[in-house]
Amino acid sequence: MTRQYPFIVKKQDPAIRIEALVDLIRRTQEPCGAIPWWPGDKTDPWDHVESAMGLVIGGAFAEARRAFEWLAQTQQPDGSWFAAYKNGRVADHTRESNHAAYIAVGLYHYLLVSGDIAFVRRMWPTVRAAVDFALGLQAADGEIYWAVSPEGRIDPMALLTGNCSIAMSLRCALALAERLDDPGPSWRKSLDRLLVCLRTRPHCFNMTKARFSMDWFYPVLCGAVRGAEAGRRMEKYWKKFVVQNLGVRCVSDQPWVTIAESSELVLALAAMGNDLVAHIVFSWISDHVFDDGTFWCGFTFPDMVLWPEEKISWTNAVVLMAADALFSLTPAANLFRHDHWPE
Repeated sequence: MTRQYPFIVKKQDPAIRIEALVDLIRRTQEPCGAIPWWPGDKTDPWDHVESAMGLVIGGAFAEARRAFEWLAQTQQPDGSWFAAYKNGRVADHTRESNHAAYIAVGLYHYLLVSGDIAFVRRMWPTVRAAVDFALGLQAADGEIYWAVSPEGRIDPMALLTGNCSIAMSLRCALALAERLDDPGPSWRKSLDRLLVCLRTRPHCFNMTKARFSMDWFYPVLCGAVRGAEAGRRMEKYWKKFVVQNLGVRCVSDQPWVTIAESSELVLALAAMGNDLVAHIVFSWISDHVFDDGTFWCGFTFPDMVLWPEEKISWTNAVVLMAADALFSLTPAANLFRHDHWPE
């Protein structure tokens, strides 16, 4: 049954300039393969993968392969990456679990679209090491600690959003292992423990981010919460985060709508099968573009001030991902849909 949300009117489905979004990411990519937030800014591994997925949707496979190769070249011996790089140097020596695991999502997405099993096979040792690093931080109750500090200490804090991302990463890693006929990874039990924790042990996620909209919809986006429970979760916090006809707040107590969070909500709605509402939310953000057709990062309301002013690579990548989920641009359009990952 389609859930009822407090909408006034449905706009027409928008047209987006796919080539412009892909060209922005391509121009932002550095010669080494890294994709910073914008030229000269930092590169973090998670958003770097997100940007690579945007390249894949646009058919820029060579640039996407360079992005994944950069990850293989910069991976640490324990399978991790540092949290931030800038101008070819490490800017933050923290090593985050969700940063490491997300390469599995990127490469599975690349495989679904390109069919390039040979490249994925070459990258498989990088994926295995990355997933093993993340699972090395799994606690007894199933949650996964968020990071190893620059001093080498495990930080015993767990992020709900980060753990949802890891759950999706583990699904994709297991799918890759199956495609590659690799019987080695024993990750299924770790995924099951994590999903149980996400569904039944909210107290384990002790690094609270309840102000952030991602903590609201990420359990649905990753498929940990689905069916009727997903519908109830969406309805419960809808008015807390969603601004009618504008989009999604980044945090509940600030008048700032972001294109990335709005696009990820579109992905979550499409994942649970609520395409009607997903189309409506996507239509709200379609006008928030620069003259070249690339998307803003965000804006304040009601004054509608653009902030920040930079053209951000991963923001445009997640718009492409949302468009793919709605309009089936590639064979990976169903990547986040719950029925793609039967329990």
